[in-house]
Amino acid sequence: MSRFLARVLIAALGLWLAAALLPGVSYSGWLDLLLAALLLGLVNAIVRPIVFLLTLPLTILTLGLFLLVVNAAMIGLVALLLPGFMVSGLIPGILASIIVGVVSWIGGVVLGDGKAD
Repeated sequence: MSRFLARVLIAALGLWLAAALLPGVSYSGWLDLLLAALLLGLVNAIVRPIVFLLTLPLTILTLGLFLLVVNAAMIGLVALLLPGFMVSGLIPGILASIIVGVVSWIGGVVLGDGKAD
């Protein structure tokens, strides 16, 4: 449970950094930021695999670059579902997905995979 909370906090940190760096991403308060991180985790677990499979031919055709659009769409879906979190367009969404992805990757390296050696 503590690893789950740590991952939500890391995602919230990534969303906060994206909102701080990008003019097209904003949030109303810290609670909205934490809810957005939690909702992003749920959307990535449930919706993203379906969208990934449906767009697999386009992803292969673009050599994987379309995954940036898929990730931006997941952040946009979170913005649609949560009124306190806003993303104003595709480019801020793509840049936010890159920032959140890098922060989550760094957080995953710091946390480790959770397996005992």
